[in-house]
Amino acid sequence: MDESTTYQPTESELEILQILWANEPATVRFVYEQVRQKREVGYTTVLKQMQRLTEKEVVRRDLKGKTHYYSVVPKQADVQQTMFQRFVKSVYQGSSMKLVMHALGQGKTTPEELEELQKWLEQQKKQNDD
Repeated sequence: MDESTTYQPTESELEILQILWANEPATVRFVYEQVRQKREVGYTTVLKQMQRLTEKEVVRRDLKGKTHYYSVVPKQADVQQTMFQRFVKSVYQGSSMKLVMHALGQGKTTPEELEELQKWLEQQKKQNDD
């Protein structure tokens, strides 16, 4: 599905997708029980969200015997990449550098982290020279 690579899940959809990525294929009952461990939610609410995800072709439903099993269509990395790009674009005007500088400025950076960052920078410079 072409749209899956640009799919932007809502917070509650993402919660369901994360459960499915870690446990697929899974039943609605299983997903409901996982969500319910974190917050109060009705079974029919989870069922409806999963039906909507199926209608959007983000989730696939397979019948095995009398039980429906759900799996996610887009890869987790593709959804994460799309969400990250949207976040950087909307919050940091598209600048990954602003994001990194903001993250580094949030606390004391350890010498080990600085060394790792230096190695990464050197690797990036080397790739750009090639």
